[in-house]
Amino acid sequence: MSDQDLRTQPALSDRELQVIELVTAGMTNEQIAEKLEISKRTVDNHISNILTKTETQNRVALVRWALQWGKVCIDDVNCCTLPPFEEE
Repeated sequence: MSDQDLRTQPALSDRELQVIELVTAGMTNEQIAEKLEISKRTVDNHISNILTKTETQNRVALVRWALQWGKVCIDDVNCCTLPPFEEE
């Protein structure tokens, strides 16, 4: 069993989970900010907090983490129980 298997999942807020979903969709921080109607600086802060909580070093590692822990669905593969992001 790897160290990753022994760890518990970090507590992520609903907003952080939304940001992860948009990162895995390939969006830039600027695009995420526009989509969520928040500032880019706020997105930058969310990304930084997410990387720290998930112990990942970059966006690619974050996407791998999200897939491993079932936090995102990509093309109906590895589908998870998160509700889809709804635009207002």
